[in-house]
Amino acid sequence: MRRLLLALLLVAGPAFALSDPAEQLPDAAQEQRARVLGRELRCLVCQNQSIEDSDAELARDLRRIVREQVAAGRSDTQVLDYLHARYGDFVLLRPPFTAGTALLWATPVLALGAGALLVLGLRRRRAAPVPQALTPAEQARLAELDRTP
Repeated sequence: MRRLLLALLLVAGPAFALSDPAEQLPDAAQEQRARVLGRELRCLVCQNQSIEDSDAELARDLRRIVREQVAAGRSDTQVLDYLHARYGDFVLLRPPFTAGTALLWATPVLALGAGALLVLGLRRRRAAPVPQALTPAEQARLAELDRTP
């Protein structure tokens, strides 16, 4: 019985992807385009979910905007450009490569390099000095100390 219930829940899961059936477009091809576009847009509340996967109120609003744009006959590029202009790079799950995003991606590498240089610098500073030979005066003083009971 549990297996049957689990199987039904797994099969019915995708049917509940949109929280409101009224959000769906009547044309199946347009709805499919809207879903594909929605998977390329980040939920600004959840941050690591697409708007299609999120239940946040803002994600619902963004899904509505995408569907309105698709229904109005806009191309995929026009829809993405509209939302990008309105919300910035962060709304795109795959933001464009710019100087800002290059710095963002390079920061971990730069931090690791700086840490490695710091560790190497500290190791060199802590290196034990090479012992030098004793002077004749030091050898005589050492011999005296050895003879003292």
